[in-house]
Amino acid sequence: MWPLCKRLEVSPGFCLLAAWFALSSGWQALAVILLAAAVHEAGHCLVLRLLGAEIASLRVGVLGGVLTADRRRLSYGGELLAVLAGPAANLLAAASGAALGGGRWAVWIGANLLLCLFNLLPLRPLDGGQALYFLTAWAAGPGTGEWALRLAGAVSAGILAAALGGLMLQTGGSLWLLPMCGALALAAIREAARA
Repeated sequence: MWPLCKRLEVSPGFCLLAAWFALSSGWQALAVILLAAAVHEAGHCLVLRLLGAEIASLRVGVLGGVLTADRRRLSYGGELLAVLAGPAANLLAAASGAALGGGRWAVWIGANLLLCLFNLLPLRPLDGGQALYFLTAWAAGPGTGEWALRLAGAVSAGILAAALGGLMLQTGGSLWLLPMCGALALAAIREAARA
């Protein structure tokens, strides 16, 4: 068992993607990215625990980690804090690497900044999508929050899928981006259909 939650699950798709990435980019790069992801999830877990939410499981899939927690006692503000704690942990880790000398820590800094920015995209189930929902629902109600998330998710996922597809075509490869491109395209279609 992982110390911050009762159950840790890792999907086969994540294992395949990690192996593919390691073969194309090296095991050291994979290790740095996985450590940055652990920092990210630990940020979420820490804030959820501080707010009194019991964490049931962490499922690691192709698009990252998904925490299952008992959030019934959390307000919109508490939910927002918990959602933004992951990206904040990555920013803190990147700042720590910069404070330690920057150059030697460039890969660590880059991995944490990239993970922070990716997770702030307004897509379901990423942190940015959840933050958009909680902010909008807090201000204008859950229905408006859901509508804002669907619209922002469809537009963002569509733009990102097209950009990644274009990048793959221009570079003549980068096939490890293919699963992400496909997942984003499906997310754009799903959110557009919901909206």
